[in-house]
Amino acid sequence: MVARHILRCWHKGGSVYTDLPVRLDELLREGMGGGVFPGAVLVVGTSGSVLYNNAVGFASVEPDRVPMKLDTIFDVASLTKPLATSLAVMKLVEIGTVNLGLTLGDLLPVDVPEDKNTIALRQLVSHSAGLPDWMPLYKKVEKGKTGRAKEQIRRLVLQIPLEYIPGTKALYSDLGYMLLEWVIEAVSGISLAEFLSRHFYAPLGLQRTFFQEVDKPLRYPLEEYAATEKCPWRGQVMRGFVHDENAYTMGGISGHAGLFSTAEEVFTLCATLLAHYHGKRSDLIGPSVVREFFTRQKDPEGSTWALGWDTPSPRGSAAGRYFSANSVGHLGFTGTSVWMDLDEDIIVVFLTNRVHPTRDNDKIKGFRPHLHDAVAHCFKRYSA
Repeated sequence: MVARHILRCWHKGGSVYTDLPVRLDELLREGMGGGVFPGAVLVVGTSGSVLYNNAVGFASVEPDRVPMKLDTIFDVASLTKPLATSLAVMKLVEIGTVNLGLTLGDLLPVDVPEDKNTIALRQLVSHSAGLPDWMPLYKKVEKGKTGRAKEQIRRLVLQIPLEYIPGTKALYSDLGYMLLEWVIEAVSGISLAEFLSRHFYAPLGLQRTFFQEVDKPLRYPLEEYAATEKCPWRGQVMRGFVHDENAYTMGGISGHAGLFSTAEEVFTLCATLLAHYHGKRSDLIGPSVVREFFTRQKDPEGSTWALGWDTPSPRGSAAGRYFSANSVGHLGFTGTSVWMDLDEDIIVVFLTNRVHPTRDNDKIKGFRPHLHDAVAHCFKRYSA
């Protein structure tokens, strides 16, 4: 199950080989042995190449033990936000269909309640729109009307009272990204899934990056997927269909969750964005737009959010101690993450199934920083 590259550490004065591959192998085994996750895939590299990849452990331990592979397909959970939803907004901004100052009143094809009418697109993307973080909206869908669940949930979000005045603080919000999917659909005339396939996934040749609709057969055999939780609500181990209950009820396609991918394809997508950020490419999207979306927002004060991406917190960041302030990343509830140091041209994609078979396992919170510190130690000559 081990297939990896020898990692070359890049320094301004040249490159040297180190024992980092051995250290990363050790860390992955420690994580698996310590119950951080049943299995994981790690890919490390730059915008130009993959320098290390490895798959360890199991994609499933219940009801069957299935080994993890480099091309195992993960429910990437909230990585949907930067790798799908904000990516689509980025493209819409570049082609001039929208600008970040437009409001929900401008963009949605319905009468938007007065308290949300002036919420700007920029505020939605940067989690400063005033909306709550999460609500179990799937429990409010009327029985017998599941075919209209997405419409019901969208209208429920519009009716929910705001938690703060838009633009005055930042609060990570699934609900805002549910509305963003609606915006993308309304202004483009096609679904979020189709928009992304047309502009990004298909041009990059990504075969295992997609949304899985809940009423359609799985695209790949079941054993190709990493399992998530043994879900009490659905009465089964979730595998191949989205773990998030709200996204599941919305049909499997939503702006906050629902994307499936592999570590290698997530890396390809991130490396493509990083190459555009540095101006090495401009074929899929303008470098200046990528830079804008990767920039931490000045308002509201104290926010760590860029546009769809997080940046390192001053203390306790999942990116560890050594990634530069000019880094972007995101986490996913199922045990997924990606971090990119924009200054050092470092990409770390780390996909696990830490919620399998239960979500009552948060050991990954302490594990991620150590992993990123090990990578940064090589690239920056820091002592961990």
